[in-house]
Amino acid sequence: MLGSPKKHAMRVMTGPLPSLEQLKSSYGGEYALVKLALLGRLARSELRTARAVSRLHDMLCFMRAYPDDARVLAQVERMLGTFHRRSDLKRHRAALADSGIAGTAVHYRFFWSTARWLARRWPERFRFDRGDAEPAQRLRAALLFLVTPAESAWLKESPISTFAALDRMRAPGESDAVFLIRRVETMPGDSASREAFYDSIDAACVLKPAPGAPSRTDEKHAAAPVSFQARPLRRTRPDLRAQAALAPRAVHEFAPRKAIRLLDLARGVMVTRFRDLDAFAYGDPRGVRLIDDGEGLAFMVNGVVPERRAVVPGTFGYLTLHNGVPVGYGDLIVTGRSVAVAFNTLETYRGGEAAWTFARLLAMLRHLFGSTSFILHPYQIGHRNEEAIASGAWWFYYKLGFRPRAPEARRIMREELARMKSNPGHRSDRATLRRLAASHLFFDLDAARPGRLPPLAEIGERVAGDLARRAGADRERAVKECSSEAMHLLGLRSLQGFTPGERLSWVRWAPLVASLPGLSRWSAAEKRALVRIVRAKGGRRESDFVALFAAHPKLERALFEVGD
Repeated sequence: MLGSPKKHAMRVMTGPLPSLEQLKSSYGGEYALVKLALLGRLARSELRTARAVSRLHDMLCFMRAYPDDARVLAQVERMLGTFHRRSDLKRHRAALADSGIAGTAVHYRFFWSTARWLARRWPERFRFDRGDAEPAQRLRAALLFLVTPAESAWLKESPISTFAALDRMRAPGESDAVFLIRRVETMPGDSASREAFYDSIDAACVLKPAPGAPSRTDEKHAAAPVSFQARPLRRTRPDLRAQAALAPRAVHEFAPRKAIRLLDLARGVMVTRFRDLDAFAYGDPRGVRLIDDGEGLAFMVNGVVPERRAVVPGTFGYLTLHNGVPVGYGDLIVTGRSVAVAFNTLETYRGGEAAWTFARLLAMLRHLFGSTSFILHPYQIGHRNEEAIASGAWWFYYKLGFRPRAPEARRIMREELARMKSNPGHRSDRATLRRLAASHLFFDLDAARPGRLPPLAEIGERVAGDLARRAGADRERAVKECSSEAMHLLGLRSLQGFTPGERLSWVRWAPLVASLPGLSRWSAAEKRALVRIVRAKGGRRESDFVALFAAHPKLERALFEVGD
């Protein structure tokens, strides 16, 4: 026990900030009262350095995600709600730029989808970062294709600077970045070509502080139920098999407006961390679901819009939420009953319940998608990822039950285990960890049916050869020929009744269908099932495709044979 909270508060009168940092993960007894006393002092005090302001902000975010009780949560919410008005924040605003704290600016070279989203939502606050002069020449070259011939001649002949020229061309109240993005939106071609054009500029942008703009201070799913932290955080190693058998509490779907708010939350999390995840940038509101796992833990899972879906795997993004606060994120690549998992814990919440949360993520995937095999990409465990190397990610997942299949990785693993057995203090050095991280890790719930990565490159190469044989550079004619052949093979007379997304999926799948070995010998039921799978790939929710694909083992075997 701490003894009297008043006495404890007196002991930390000279250092409430480090004291709160020391106690933030302690729960039960009188800890809540001590935290309240420390929070009260910090709410009234002015911190001397930008680093101290950032530390306080991180603690408040952590305590919002893992609150002791209603009083602590209320105090934390009050302090975060007014954090942008703190005098110490205003004094250190320049030093705190790019911290993601409300009231500070975010600088980043945003990709097309995110830049477009920011330009639409906060047009007066989103502009080019003129402090970064490096992209100016690329901006000038791009403008030549986006304005009238007379303006283009002026830009070629005039010594005027790029940004001064933009100021002459944009409307009053229209920012330079918004002007360029709106011009790119008018370009001929499709969304992919406009995206490629904008991203080639690699423009440096800044999002100025604005009400409702993305910030770590405000990021929360406000409708989430609250679960107070009465016990210590779970830091023991979970049994993945036992956890996989325990289903989440509930799965919730949302009307479009609420689904869009959840996707916006996910996009904002990326903006304030200077990252971009296609699964969020091109998220489909129709595929948003919230999986309630109980005790404050939940996962927001979303699919992507049909035009951004991969041909064979299903692509999904997810946010890990604790009491509605985003504490992690990742993407999921699902093929049949196998899923490649990217698992990331946001920096503020590291040192918490990472292993437990990961176990519950796999349990969620088991029950949402029927996944029985889980795969970790080399980047996740340290390949070209020094942060994962420094954290010892490979051994973290090994201790949970993941194993390599590549012979070289298995040899290194056995050597390291032998060294650890003879010397319990042995730790793998960075060079060894990099060699281990060069190949995938696997965990199978069903050892008799080990998961396998789809041979996407080999499938693509086979399709390329088939299209080349049919029509060479005239890919449109080749795909049309494949479509007719696939329709004949599957007994389809027309695509009448197909939605635009389903038609797009059919065009993308036709070369694969036409190259499937032995398709003419499939039963009528198997062929009808394949048609449903192709339509589901372009349908309302890509998880329907995942389920149908997993229920058609003959298709999976045939596709993998195409790749062999």
